[in-house]
Amino acid sequence: MHTTPASARPLGLWTATALVVGSMIGSGVFLLPAALAPYGGASLIGWAITLCGALLLALTFARMAMRWPHSGGPYTYAHRAFGDTVGFVVAWSYWISIWCANAAIAVAFAGSLGAISPQLTATPARAAACALAALWICAGVNLAGVREAGRMQLVTTALKLLPLLLFGAVALWWLDPDTAFRPFNPGGSLPQVANATAALTLWALLGLEAATVPADAIADPERNVPRATVIGTLLAGIATILACTVVLGLVPAETLRQSQSPMADAAASIWGPAAGLALASVSAVSCFGALNGWTLLSGQLPLAAARDRVFPAFFAGVDARGTPRLGILIGAALASALVLSNYSHSLVQVFTFSILLSTAATLLPYLAGSAAWLLRGEGRSRIVAGFALVFSLYALWGIGAEALSWGAVLVAAGLPVHLLLRWRR
Repeated sequence: MHTTPASARPLGLWTATALVVGSMIGSGVFLLPAALAPYGGASLIGWAITLCGALLLALTFARMAMRWPHSGGPYTYAHRAFGDTVGFVVAWSYWISIWCANAAIAVAFAGSLGAISPQLTATPARAAACALAALWICAGVNLAGVREAGRMQLVTTALKLLPLLLFGAVALWWLDPDTAFRPFNPGGSLPQVANATAALTLWALLGLEAATVPADAIADPERNVPRATVIGTLLAGIATILACTVVLGLVPAETLRQSQSPMADAAASIWGPAAGLALASVSAVSCFGALNGWTLLSGQLPLAAARDRVFPAFFAGVDARGTPRLGILIGAALASALVLSNYSHSLVQVFTFSILLSTAATLLPYLAGSAAWLLRGEGRSRIVAGFALVFSLYALWGIGAEALSWGAVLVAAGLPVHLLLRWRR
């Protein structure tokens, strides 16, 4: 097992917490209201389910981080509990979820830029170019080193968390009880709406495990990783649900469906165009910060798996700063390919498909991580892990056949790689 010297761990508690908050608060909170618009106020049911499940997962990962304070996050926990094959499947699935998430966040960043300057995203080609530019700028920041990526994460998290909380708290006063969330449930039966919205809202809270992935780069990981995981999940969950719910209550559903920047539209409807422009700027910063955090994970996850000889050895290479350059570059290239393959669709369509695909690929690591603590854990914390496992199964069921099918195909595509690695050993 690879162990990083304490002197080579540039990330502290606040940076680790910023990594969690910054990875969770990204595109979802600003663009998700458009995807939730068909379900109206009934989406609150999905939010309630998702927040409870996210906290259960955060507590489970916090306990596992205390037991196994090493880089890799869900992959490491599954690998220690179930061996190489399950470890590979989890690492492969989680890696897929990361670069799919990066594609979705980059698309949301382009939507935010479009709210600031519509000419930048006036055509699908221009929108795709903005998304690709964000992807590769963040790749460049991360190639400069983990410390530089951590500093960027601290700055962008502060610039989006405070305005987001302020917007949600102040905008509550503009909700009209007689018109907000009417009709409450335009999207079908409540069980169907709960399943669909839980799958969508989970996207906004993905990243709760972010501090566990680069654990070898975090000082005192036995203490700081669990604390950052729980604190970050609470902060991000409260801010995200508050802001998204306010937008759904302020903007008509038909307007939200076509909006490229729903939160900016909500702010503009209350306080005028200048406020909308300000919220669009916060959205762009938020997406950029989340993209920076997930780009960091796109190099750290395959690095941890490669050092365990579960991923191809070339992912284990690092430069003089300890940066896994090849992992970052490959992740950025795959995210770029996903953006380009869907660039002819609307931003909301590309965003919705990408988040469902990323969520489906993430839930397998969540399932395996919860099961790992059920197998290797101790005390009452295993009860929490059991509920986290049930939530992960429920969310996986609600993803839908299309996203599950694509996720299964992408995971199956990695099996020949695993078989080749085993044959070589």
